[in-house]
Amino acid sequence: MSSVATELVRLLTVRDQTLAVAESLTGGLVAAEITSVPGASKVFRGSVTAYATDLKYELLGVDAALLARSGAVDPQVAAQMAAGVRKNLGADWGIATTGVAGPDPQDGKPVGTVFVAVDGPLAGLPGSAGGGKVEALRLNGSRAEIRMESVRSVLAVLLERLAGEQTGNERAQDTERNGGF
Repeated sequence: MSSVATELVRLLTVRDQTLAVAESLTGGLVAAEITSVPGASKVFRGSVTAYATDLKYELLGVDAALLARSGAVDPQVAAQMAAGVRKNLGADWGIATTGVAGPDPQDGKPVGTVFVAVDGPLAGLPGSAGGGKVEALRLNGSRAEIRMESVRSVLAVLLERLAGEQTGNERAQDTERNGGF
């Protein structure tokens, strides 16, 4: 279990929020990383591993025309996967991975092309980091390395979103935990 996954579970627990995951190239690795954290059952709703392109449409509601036009490895596809899993699994936050781990290119995209996405609630506070975000990655390495870096990246993007929205109470708890700094 990673420290990022542990921190995500902690922040979601403190906020009383939930998470759902949609995965393609990572094939369940994101869900496995989150559920390796003790207490994850308080915040983790579930996951959909939509490895086949048609399942992205059928299970996650990704636009069929977009899939036909752009293929599964596309930033809008990642965004729609995150939004779809969030909606379909009834979670506060949805995250998604789609990309090419190799060994061969897919949909005209080279190996190492990855998109990770986060979809979450829009907070009514000025400067809120809520809502959605897609990050494009260009990764090098073996198939296993690309998949693991995709997991790390999607969790980091969600952590960035959650940390940017910490309430005063959460910041106070962090301050106490870190010796007053």
